Amino acid sequence: MSQALLSLLAFTLAAGLMTLMPGLDTVMTLRTAAADGRRAGLGAVLGIALGISVWGVGAAFGLTALLRTSAIAFLAVKCAGAAYLIWLGLSLIIHPRTELTSSRPARKAGGAADPEEAKIHDPFWHAFRRGLMTDLLNPKIGVFVITFFPQFIPPHVNTVVFSLLLAGILAFLSVVWLGTLVFLTAPLGRFLSRPVVVKRLDRLTGAVFIGFGAKLLLTHE
Repeated sequence: MSQALLSLLAFTLAAGLMTLMPGLDTVMTLRTAAADGRRAGLGAVLGIALGISVWGVGAAFGLTALLRTSAIAFLAVKCAGAAYLIWLGLSLIIHPRTELTSSRPARKAGGAADPEEAKIHDPFWHAFRRGLMTDLLNPKIGVFVITFFPQFIPPHVNTVVFSLLLAGILAFLSVVWLGTLVFLTAPLGRFLSRPVVVKRLDRLTGAVFIGFGAKLLLTHE
């Protein structure tokens, strides 16, 4: 078995174990699937996977190295990410919902559905954007990628291509695991759609998001 294949297998195992560890992505996926349904949950999963892929591409081309060498760059992304998470958390605590997000398309004055408005208010795209922005504004993912990937890149391979392959594997594992959580959560939809449950779930998730934001703000690396 070639060294490159052994490295891929080792990376897949290590990345798989790390994917299973509960974190911000897990919380966002469970909350979205529980409160907004399976389709929105899958939107969050795909947004998270895209965010991971962007960091992976950045690592492949050396862009995330900036987070290791520039304190200003790391601070800027860290503050933006923490502010975004805290804003999300406060929004959920102050304005919790009492019913699930409506997926019905918005209508114009004449009664016809407006495709653009429908897309804006579609729970899938709303969750997708949240998942994407949550990962893009988390510099710890970038630091993790740039420190984790090199351990599994064997000598005498194209570093950029191999790094992109590792990023693809990490994103795929995230989709598989988080997607599984979405489908496991969906059967509880009737219970989770109760107004009191939706309200409490929003506030609980808001508190968790604020906690993650504070933790991110206090991290030094």
